[in-house]
Order: sequence, then structure tokens, then C-alpha cells
Amino acid sequence: MSGPSAGVRVVAVDAQTGRELRIAVLRPEQDPGEPMYARERDPATLHFAARGEDGEVLAVGSAMLEGDPREPRPGDWRVRGMATDPQRRGRGLGTLVLAAIEAAARERGAARLWCNARTPARGFYERAGFTVEGEEFEIPGIGPHFVMSKPLG
Repeated sequence: MSGPSAGVRVVAVDAQTGRELRIAVLRPEQDPGEPMYARERDPATLHFAARGEDGEVLAVGSAMLEGDPREPRPGDWRVRGMATDPQRRGRGLGTLVLAAIEAAARERGAARLWCNARTPARGFYERAGFTVEGEEFEIPGIGPHFVMSKPLG
């Protein structure tokens, strides 16, 4: 993996920022007017984007307070909607966004992060310290996933 491009910065954004990238990468068949997930526009939901020097959104991710589906605990935060421009994968942009999400969630009292990771993204999350919980499962219309989690303290 090469390092992120010079001039990239990760910033907190609103739910709309990066939506086009998120839909193109994660759900190209979805109507752009539909919400991607519940609480997407909730003011407590965190959204981050890696932006290039020109302001272009290169990678995005979100997180919200939500219990792990297998063993919910206080302080669980769910990571959702992680997406990187396919032309820029392998440069550490998703890692930067995930680190920003983790730091912001910790500031808000997060004790654990979890996600439904697409099977091809399993290695990405493992490199970030997440572990698989249980067997692979299918989300209809989206594909195979694993529940993965990372304790934060």
C-alpha cells in the first residue's frame, strides 16, 4: 500500500457529503433519493470524508450509537457506509477515515465499534484491529458480510 496523497485531509461532514460516492461504490442500484440507512441524517450520527486538495471526496464513512446485533453493550457504535473511490483504493484513505471515526466515537464514550463488513473488506477491518464475530451471512441484494467488532478500551 502506498501512502495517502499529499494534501488529503479528513474532516467531519454532513450526511449529504460523499453520498454520491457512497451510492456509486456500495449501492449503485439504489434510488439516490432514498436514505442508505436509518439515522443517516440524525444529528448524532458521525460522518467523515477524506478530501483532496480540490475538495473532492475521496473516501467516506459514518458511525452511530447502536448496539452490536449479537451482544449489545452500552457504548457500542456502528460503523456504516465506508466507501473509497475505486481509483484511489490502497492509499490508506479508508484507514484515515476509520481512524477519525474511532477518535470521534471515543470522545463520545464509545467502548466498542462494530460493523457489517462486506466479505472483500474483511482484511481492511482486521488491519484496523477488528475481529470477526460468527459466520459469514448474506444481506439480500448487497452480498456476503461478516459482523466485525473492535473493543476501544
